[in-house]
Amino acid sequence: MTRTSSRALTRRAALAATAVTAALVLTACGGDESPAAAPKEHNAQDVSFAQGMIPHHQQALQMAELAAGRASSAQVKDLAARIEKAQDPEITKMTGWLKSWGEDVPSAAPGMDHSGHSAMAGMMDQEDMDKLSKASGTTFDTLFLTLMVEHHEGAVEMAEAEKSKGRYRPATELADDVVTAQSAEIEEMNKLLGKNRS
Repeated sequence: MTRTSSRALTRRAALAATAVTAALVLTACGGDESPAAAPKEHNAQDVSFAQGMIPHHQQALQMAELAAGRASSAQVKDLAARIEKAQDPEITKMTGWLKSWGEDVPSAAPGMDHSGHSAMAGMMDQEDMDKLSKASGTTFDTLFLTLMVEHHEGAVEMAEAEKSKGRYRPATELADDVVTAQSAEIEEMNKLLGKNRS
């Protein structure tokens, strides 16, 4: 009962300690994921952020799609492609949140009239969208960049509100990404506008 049994006791104690630690870790992690906690994880700000940002992103996608056939600058076309690549998955993500919360998802009809949302920060009215869809070449480039800077500034403003008042972590993290990415794109577009003006 000397060395062998004391080694067995030590091993049993270590296993018990590991099991307790694992149980505590799982409990701590599981607390965030449990279905009972899920409805309490988001607040009205999170809902309003997703419901506002979806049509906002949809309009940016419409603007970006126009650039493929109308822009003359390769840099504007590249920027538009990056905007599409970033914002399309974000729309899908926010739509998923709203559905899981049992909230209304804004309509995603192609070519939808966003005039009902034009009071939202940075949203273009139908007149601006018509002007953009009729422009081409360098006129399009300048108009696209000017309108998209304003559009991005609105998105950053909405994302800042979510960061300060939202509760749902994935939403506040997305808001943080929007602020970082779109602030960098605003800087890039302002530089391109500087080039176009000179």
